[in-house]
Amino acid sequence: QVQLTESGGRSVQVGGSLRLSCAASARPFSRSVLAWFRQAPGKEREFVALTRWRAGSEFYADFAKGRFIISRDNPTNMLYLQMNSLTAEDTAVYYCATGTQYASDLRAYDYWGQGTQVTVTS
Repeated sequence: QVQLTESGGRSVQVGGSLRLSCAASARPFSRSVLAWFRQAPGKEREFVALTRWRAGSEFYADFAKGRFIISRDNPTNMLYLQMNSLTAEDTAVYYCATGTQYASDLRAYDYWGQGTQVTVTS
């Protein structure tokens, strides 16, 4: 059983930056992929970015390319999402998840955190 806990969400102004963190209770060796998803009010949960525990191979949603950076720190079992040039459309609850497939489909992920709220204001 892997527990994921997100943190770092808060209110930030348009154009600002924010770094989200996700702490894993243990290294999920059987689950090689880590990802960030987000869900805005009234919308479906959508993919943001993913990476592998063992190596890079990052992959981003189109809206995240050039603005967001996913990274991990293996010794501490931490996952991060650096978000820059934030817009109001980035307002959402952000979730980290882990799974076994290198996929942007949320159905490929079986462990999820509780989410952290990001609000971008003008």
